[in-house]
Amino acid sequence: MFVFYTVVSWSYSEKLRPVLTAEIKDLVLTSTDSLYHIGFSTIKTNIFTGNASLSDVEVTADPRILSKLVAFRRAPNNVYRIKVKKLSIRGFHPLRLFKYKRLKIEQLLLDNPSIVMTNKQQPYNENKPPRGNSPYAYISKYLKEFRVNTIRFKNIRFKYVNDNLERPVVDSLVNLNVTLNDWLIDPNSANDPTRMYLLKDIVLNINNYAYSTPDSMYRIGVDRFDFRASTGRIKINRFILVPRHSEMKFGEVSGYARDRFNVSLNNITLSGIDFPLYLRKQELMAREMKINNGFLAVFNNNSLPEQNLPKVGKFPHQLLQTVKAPLTIQKLILDNINISYAEYDRDSQERGVITFDNTSGTISNVTNAKTVKEKNPYMFARMHTRLMGEGKLDVNFRFDLNASNGTFAYAGLLKDMDGRALNKITRPLGMIQIRSGYINALDFRVQANDQQAEGKLNFRYERLGVNLLERDADKDHLVKKGWLSFLANNLILNTSNPDANGKFVSARINYTKVPSSTFFSYLYKTLFQGIRYSIGFTDSKEKEIKTQVQKFKKMKSDRERRREKRRQRQLKQQRPR
Repeated sequence: MFVFYTVVSWSYSEKLRPVLTAEIKDLVLTSTDSLYHIGFSTIKTNIFTGNASLSDVEVTADPRILSKLVAFRRAPNNVYRIKVKKLSIRGFHPLRLFKYKRLKIEQLLLDNPSIVMTNKQQPYNENKPPRGNSPYAYISKYLKEFRVNTIRFKNIRFKYVNDNLERPVVDSLVNLNVTLNDWLIDPNSANDPTRMYLLKDIVLNINNYAYSTPDSMYRIGVDRFDFRASTGRIKINRFILVPRHSEMKFGEVSGYARDRFNVSLNNITLSGIDFPLYLRKQELMAREMKINNGFLAVFNNNSLPEQNLPKVGKFPHQLLQTVKAPLTIQKLILDNINISYAEYDRDSQERGVITFDNTSGTISNVTNAKTVKEKNPYMFARMHTRLMGEGKLDVNFRFDLNASNGTFAYAGLLKDMDGRALNKITRPLGMIQIRSGYINALDFRVQANDQQAEGKLNFRYERLGVNLLERDADKDHLVKKGWLSFLANNLILNTSNPDANGKFVSARINYTKVPSSTFFSYLYKTLFQGIRYSIGFTDSKEKEIKTQVQKFKKMKSDRERRREKRRQRQLKQQRPR
């Protein structure tokens, strides 16, 4: 019996092969408005199992037809070229096809395909509905219905060509898996509001994707990426940006002082994604993005030579505008992100760091899309964090997305913090050690651009005492400047603000950005100027202490001269006559 079925199956398959070959080629041609052709070397079928396979499959677009469709304003934005060694068909029932003219396939499997997608924006497609045009008119003479329950693309080698610029830009992706659910062509599917491009759903996922940046200084990795079109939701387990060299080695390899980023972000979700818009125009628009847990660490070794290139256009909102593809995230929500900025200082030869622990907040209107910026040209950020793990700090930012000079503003309030916690940054980078002091409140409001920052800072504190430091070459570490520290604490420093008489000192900020400084450095140095002025280190006070130091040095020099004269007189008197 088995032999009989085998012989019958083989016989039918041999008879069906030329018919199916012609039908498949004609079906692809007619259902795509003659744009695409399919070619394959062999086709195998088994009418009893309902399975089939095609080998050496290649789907290509005819450039002549594409030119005609462009002229007739019917060409799609995306054109594909697909190659696959083997296309497997499961649940294919040719008898049902011939009897009822209804073709139903349980699964199409394309293993390790190579896909090239070329995007060329066609203006006439701008407002087309996402459901897509129905090819039913093209297949109706052959079929009443064509349905594929599942189409799986496994381990895709994907190449995206952006043909909208002066020169095409190519991006590549590997290990991509795509599942297309319930693809249906019938008289009503094109008007079904629950379908998108005749599909019920599109599912994408990537596992353990990693690549190196073009300069080989970083490795970028994605632990797992999942997307489902029906929900408009992306989930990423973990994203990393890992430098390939240690903190001190990184700048040495680059040959100049350069920011080194180390990033790890977990549990990333994007929801409310407009997937049809992305397919049509490669524009990513999402209602909300959430990031739960992670860290961002920035380090710079300023003992290395500067690159001597001004860091203009490098603020976060300016870099956002340089992203080639349109991008809009209406709300970005951060939760439990640890942020740090560190520098190795050439003078102190120590590493200073400022940390913002357990940072949370929202950033709204994250966009570079022209149409969105026309309605709202500002990006807002409202952040809450623990400065140095202790003081409660709330900061609000407003970024002008259209400003060529990087205009932004920020305001914040720091409360209830032991001032000695700041020694991790004031000691190495400011050569100031805080011996005592408690911060009651520090509020600030600053307007800035890529050249100048102006604002006001109010610093309320009590019992402040400091030591001024210098590097001792013999001892190879920082030591206290005894006399200068005494002068600072007694002639300059406001030990409390307000003072014992209730007088409060408010500081004006007027800071000129160092052209080569980074965004993080610019922020803290701007605020540090206001803090210095609040505690008494004003220009006039510094001039006063320098005068006192010069007097002290002159007194010391005069004393040494008098001592030497006395010693010479004593030696002269002790000589025998």
